[in-house]
Amino acid sequence: MPLADKASNLNSVECLPPPPKNTENFLNVNNNERKNDKMSTNSQEDDVSTEDQLTEVSTNNEKEYDLRELINEGHEKADPSQFELLRVLGEGSFGKVFLVRKIVGPDAGTLYAMKVLKKATLKIKDRVRSKNERKILADVGHAFIVRLHYAFQTPGKLYLILDFLRGGDLFTRLSKEVMFTEEDVKFYLAELALALNHLHSLGIIYRDLKPENILLDENGHIALTDFGLSKQPLDGSKTYSFCGTVEYMAPEIVNRKGHDFAADWWSFGVLMYEMLTGNLPFHGQTRQETMNQILRTKLGMPENLSPEAQALLRVLFKRNPLNRLGAGANGIEDIKVHPFFAKIDWDKLLVKEVRPPFIPAVSRDDAFYFDTEYTNKSPRDSPGGPISASSHEIFRGFSFVAPILLEHEDVAQDIQCNSSTSGLVRQFSNVGIPGVVPGNFFSEYNLSQELGRGTFSVCHLCEHKSTRKHFAVKIIDILAHDCTEEVEVLLRYGNHPNIVTLFSVYEHQNRAYLVMELLKGGELLDRILQVHKMCESEASAVMRTVIMSVAYLHEHGVVHRDLKPSNLIYASMRQTPDSLKLCDLGFAKQLRADNGLLMTPCYTANFVAPEVLKKQGYDLACDIWSLGVLLYILLSGKTPFASTPNDSPEVILQRIGAGTIDLTCGSWRNISTSVKELVQEMLHIVPDQRPRASQLLLHPWLQEQNPNDIRMTEDCGVTKEASQALRGAVNATFRAIAVPQAPANIGPVDQSKLAKRRAKDKIASS
Repeated sequence: MPLADKASNLNSVECLPPPPKNTENFLNVNNNERKNDKMSTNSQEDDVSTEDQLTEVSTNNEKEYDLRELINEGHEKADPSQFELLRVLGEGSFGKVFLVRKIVGPDAGTLYAMKVLKKATLKIKDRVRSKNERKILADVGHAFIVRLHYAFQTPGKLYLILDFLRGGDLFTRLSKEVMFTEEDVKFYLAELALALNHLHSLGIIYRDLKPENILLDENGHIALTDFGLSKQPLDGSKTYSFCGTVEYMAPEIVNRKGHDFAADWWSFGVLMYEMLTGNLPFHGQTRQETMNQILRTKLGMPENLSPEAQALLRVLFKRNPLNRLGAGANGIEDIKVHPFFAKIDWDKLLVKEVRPPFIPAVSRDDAFYFDTEYTNKSPRDSPGGPISASSHEIFRGFSFVAPILLEHEDVAQDIQCNSSTSGLVRQFSNVGIPGVVPGNFFSEYNLSQELGRGTFSVCHLCEHKSTRKHFAVKIIDILAHDCTEEVEVLLRYGNHPNIVTLFSVYEHQNRAYLVMELLKGGELLDRILQVHKMCESEASAVMRTVIMSVAYLHEHGVVHRDLKPSNLIYASMRQTPDSLKLCDLGFAKQLRADNGLLMTPCYTANFVAPEVLKKQGYDLACDIWSLGVLLYILLSGKTPFASTPNDSPEVILQRIGAGTIDLTCGSWRNISTSVKELVQEMLHIVPDQRPRASQLLLHPWLQEQNPNDIRMTEDCGVTKEASQALRGAVNATFRAIAVPQAPANIGPVDQSKLAKRRAKDKIASS
């Protein structure tokens, strides 16, 4: 239900008179065709008027690039033969998008996205739009706008060579997460505002702002793309085309009273509202109803939004463009000083020194964020059909080479060093597991004995047939458990010396095969059972190694959520503390910066924080709790909440919920006071009171020791009965919750509520 239909006492934006009659007759917008045409823009423009066509011709005469005047000695005009087709990234009615690699020239080896359009399938207005997009992309150059590197044509096709962006688009992320936190939204909107301001400074009205046209690079920064509907009026006057995606259109576009840069700031507000709430501010059952709402409906402000967010939305949703924030004489400066952006450092933001709230996983498979429906196809650029002579004239001067590629060779070498540069016209999250390599696991490896078993998986020893090297393979039932998050985390962060390395991923018959390094030293739990309890020197070295890996994950916005001794394995048979590696990231979750509490509980009984049990959610502090439990076991040889193997789940959960621990009896009498205080801090019942992982590394007891100075605990001849009792006590805590809850199963984007809502719109409007 649209928010406008809710309680009437909510705040609203100012209104204008009702829309003109027969507005529907003017509409020629293909509304929200987000999945069916994955390559071409899903927003369309009315038939280009004679005035618009004359404007294009005039503008082209002013902005035309003569390639012969730009090419330096040693450089050649680009053509299809200079690019190796690697994968199909998208396909639409007008052509395809490929992942390509440049094979000649100073930028040889660089990955690009190649957008290929068939001239014969383009209507006249689409041909003008394509030429206009090329022209604008050649003009702009900004940190948050996708870069055009080459443009060229053959008799039947147009080619745009753009940044290859690996991180997907905001629509994909919004479809998975429903809505963002305000901290997320501040970051994305601030970068977007800088991009829009740059376009406006060049006299360009963007006119197609929506999540699908905002891409993320490999570091999580945005890049605005798809300029097919952008306009650059010659004299800075208004333009009257009816274009864009209807839900994002400003009132002055809907009523055809003429629009300018202010229209982009209205769409900016729509995007902000959608990111904060997961809903569109104006959304009817039909396009006509949506337009009526844009022009007349009072918009309610959700109460969960901060006062600053509500205030910004009100000034962006001014139906009179002259009163809209950003449209005044001060332009973007009025937006920068708004209280909503009070914490944004605009100078650092422009040079990308502000950490993004979300860092996409980067797989060894460059295209794992793309739909497997396309990436599994053979990359083939079929010949284009013939077109008329007049059509050839429309595309005169289409060819282009970015000036930076025409500069001195040292600049080219710098580009070559950044061959993994990100970007693309349009990206989609694939519906399968990221990083899956072609082929069958059993054709490459021999499966051997079982190494361990978990809730959703089993781990085996395996041998590579050709190299005879041994690995561990984790076999996961993907019908019972979505391992997408685990694979993404391992692919991106497995390079840390104390996190297990993932080498390859296979998928076969509803099972995923994760081939990882073989850790031969045994579990930390086995070491604990061997010595019963560790001396402080070894325990300190072990905890420092573990905390360093956890701090690394936390620094990159990842929470492990299942820290326990059996998930820490020694790589070395000598069981030295520095050889410990964190493994089994099956419950790991990539978090957003300052995103608050997670609401997808996943835990192992004795290592779970109280707020999880109380269903209040948990954040990074939950891992600190688990580390505190681990430290308690290392020093005392006991679990803090389960005394015997026979303790019932109810008793264990009651003890955890109380948050009380005993640090006075038994071996604790001989433990230093600073360690006891550290354990109490880590097991504090209030999450905010627990130290962060980075703060723990500064604790005097956890300071780095010289490897030669670490005193290893001697085997004290623990009886079999005592070892079994300790293992049983640990296992009892794991059984406290009979059915561990898996993380949220994130399915295909097209099955999300957001995508289904927009698909419904498309059907209703067709």
